[in-house]
Amino acid sequence: MGRPTVVLDCAALAEADAGQLEAIALLCLALRRRGLALRLVNPGEGLLRLIEFAGLASALGVEVGGEAEQREDPRRVQEEDDVRDQAP
Repeated sequence: MGRPTVVLDCAALAEADAGQLEAIALLCLALRRRGLALRLVNPGEGLLRLIEFAGLASALGVEVGGEAEQREDPRRVQEEDDVRDQAP
């Protein structure tokens, strides 16, 4: 059974900026500290590119990059795993 998850609908962030990304990252951190997970839904291409550029894809549990044939829908965001849960 996974951790309780907070879902953040990012549909309104069509023109995402660094301030919005910072708020999402801080929200993710605050939720992790409380044993919760963050799941982004409906992230636009701009937000996905910004997440990738900032190097936060892994921390936010976002799949970006790769060839289109090799990845799933770029708007699909998977629930992130806590790094402490992974074996070295």
